[in-house]
Amino acid sequence: MRNVPISIWSAAVILGTALAGAALALPATADESDTSQRVHNRLPAFIVPDSLRVTSYDGVTDDLLTAGLGKTGLAGPAPAIADPAHPSAAELRRLAIWSNYRALVDMTATGGYGRFWGPNVDLNGNDTLGEGKIAGTEYLAYADDGSGRRNVTLLVQVPNSFDPANPCIVTATSSGSRGVYGAISAAGEWGLKRACAVAYTDKGTGNGAHELMTNRVTLIDGLLADATAAGTQSLFTANVSSKDRAAFNQAFPNRYAFKHAHSQQNPEADWGRDTLAAVQFAYWVLNRQFAPVADASDHRVRYEPGSITTIAASVSNGGGAALAAAEQDRRGWITAVVVGEPQINVRMRGRARVMEGGQLIAAAGKPLADYMTLANLLEPCAALAPAAAGAPYLTALPVATTTAIRTARCASLAAAGMVNGSDTQTQATDALARLHAAGYEADSDVLHAPMWDSQAVPAVAVTYADTYTRSSVTDNLCGFSFGTTNPATGAAGFPPAASPMPTVFGLGNGIPPTNGINLVYNPVPPGGADHRLATADASFAGAACLRALWTGQDPRMTASVDAIRVNAQLHGKPAVIVQGRSDALVPINHASRAYLAANSVREPHSQLALYEVTNGQHFDAFLGVPGFDTRFVPVHYYYLQALNLMWAHLKSGAPLPPSQVVRTVPRGGTPGAAPALDLANLPAIVENPGSNAIEANHGTVLIPH
Repeated sequence: MRNVPISIWSAAVILGTALAGAALALPATADESDTSQRVHNRLPAFIVPDSLRVTSYDGVTDDLLTAGLGKTGLAGPAPAIADPAHPSAAELRRLAIWSNYRALVDMTATGGYGRFWGPNVDLNGNDTLGEGKIAGTEYLAYADDGSGRRNVTLLVQVPNSFDPANPCIVTATSSGSRGVYGAISAAGEWGLKRACAVAYTDKGTGNGAHELMTNRVTLIDGLLADATAAGTQSLFTANVSSKDRAAFNQAFPNRYAFKHAHSQQNPEADWGRDTLAAVQFAYWVLNRQFAPVADASDHRVRYEPGSITTIAASVSNGGGAALAAAEQDRRGWITAVVVGEPQINVRMRGRARVMEGGQLIAAAGKPLADYMTLANLLEPCAALAPAAAGAPYLTALPVATTTAIRTARCASLAAAGMVNGSDTQTQATDALARLHAAGYEADSDVLHAPMWDSQAVPAVAVTYADTYTRSSVTDNLCGFSFGTTNPATGAAGFPPAASPMPTVFGLGNGIPPTNGINLVYNPVPPGGADHRLATADASFAGAACLRALWTGQDPRMTASVDAIRVNAQLHGKPAVIVQGRSDALVPINHASRAYLAANSVREPHSQLALYEVTNGQHFDAFLGVPGFDTRFVPVHYYYLQALNLMWAHLKSGAPLPPSQVVRTVPRGGTPGAAPALDLANLPAIVENPGSNAIEANHGTVLIPH
């Protein structure tokens, strides 16, 4: 590994002529900078110059894709840290790549790692790449609006295999609330194997933590610093005065602020622009590496907007960001789009509607603020419905505790008039029916229990309520906070044996529960507790409060949600969306199907295709869990196929297969010991889908049942 200090680069370019007279403010649209009108390759004005750092990796001791771990190391235990209390930046990067790679794909050998995907698997699906290490150079920097409060992390990886005569860029905007490496296995790996530069961004939500008791924060490379000393170099510092922080710590000790929840900036409104900024940064990087020298201190512009084949790609939140970027792109930065299970909030226009099996999905196109707060209320109860029986178990809580929580939640819902029924089973059946009416597919019935038990849904509901209302960490919105808890009792305020902060950059996902920091309900018991254990009904009052923010049309929330809605106007760009029909986190009726419907209103001759995968759900990483392995197939497999299909379309003119339902075959067998995944489980995306075709005409999407 070779770390190149920025001072070795031309000081005139970085600190002088590059930014002469330019304000450090991210433009209203990130593609306003006119590269084509410049002779010199100027650093984009939104880049914070003294944050820029460049590191080269030899592909042996360290590399772009696996941080030196290789295919074998990624599948093994967490990489060791010499001094756990003081990890180095290199150790944190390695830990971040290890944890983020594993978070988005199935890492089990019988599930396909090392056979259908993985660093050793080439673009044709063959095991030819050994450990799969990729040599190249990384460019890391902040994009900011001049306040030092946004500090969106941008990262560009350029493999040594990059061909300047056939340039390409793939975006890999982070999934969820993850850090900048948060889509490395989803889109980054494919791009690097294609010898493309990969443009990453954490989109302003990424895993920035502030430990309020010690006032420590993370920096761009994960190292820790005192918040006051870090100043504008902090990845995130809560906007709280020292006096208010001291008072908060007294009342609520051992709490944490996280960037996505507590930045008070509604960063989701800028996800598309952040993705475009990453592409612009990649253009600067490629011109810096491959353009001819203009003078002793600078390079010319070899690549102008639109001259590089650029695929906006990623999954989940990163997929939503890629779609938003394609809509906002007015200068041709983006050539095409390939996204998986996008979390996208669609502005459903007039005729836009979704029909499945001839039946209208009346609820299609709801925003996350609506469906997530509803799911957070109903899922614990719905898990007891007969139709949800046999759900995979995804919690460390004892079965008896989980059953008691679900039963109590049903009773509280019934007492509040939110479900009907005089007994638990009837109440649970009604709760599940209400989820169906709200746009959740029956295919996801058995996933409501694990989505809530794993705390994916509660954590998202709280985090997005915080961000949409622009709440401060000290507000304890609806009684919730993030903190360490007693592992035996769940009591909050519990001082951990070791702070989670030193490794939060490497192991954290940006949204508690993460790395020992949990979701806490404060009102009861005194001092608060893990939200699942604080009350018999798992903090029902807090969940009802979150729901009321949406149903009561809290003006802060409605304004933020309106700011993030997209129009589904791709300006003719070829695009593919891949999503599992069983997705219980981002329901397909509110995401991919809704986007296709709205797009067919906006663009009657659109080049958008939807590949809907039966038996596919949101978290491929769960496929190693008993019950997931037997029932569900990897959506990632089809995402890779979609990327290959798009590449063939762009490079050789091969037609993109039309929208279709891909009917997969679950592995079956015994939970925890399902037979190995085989091609028989994974039928291909085909050019002539016949009765499996999805039709989209002038706003109406017809899905075969």
